[in-house]
Amino acid sequence: MNPEVYGIAAVPVIIALVELAKRMGLNRKFSPLLALTLGLIIGFVYLAPGDYAKAAWLGVVTGLAATGLWSGAKNVAEGLKSGEEE
Repeated sequence: MNPEVYGIAAVPVIIALVELAKRMGLNRKFSPLLALTLGLIIGFVYLAPGDYAKAAWLGVVTGLAATGLWSGAKNVAEGLKSGEEE
């Protein structure tokens, strides 16, 4: 199986870890940085441990995907809650 598939599976794990950190007191402004850092760690340790360029690329993409997925889902939920449709 391709490492990219594992990267996609890592996105919900990153989201959960960032949410846990926020509930433990992490300032929300730092959550994207934490997601990116976790993505890089997963990239170097799990996704492509021997290939540094690929590990960095997959780590950045995974971390940013986690940030974007959370932000997008939150915006949709807030829009549905307020009744706005744009």
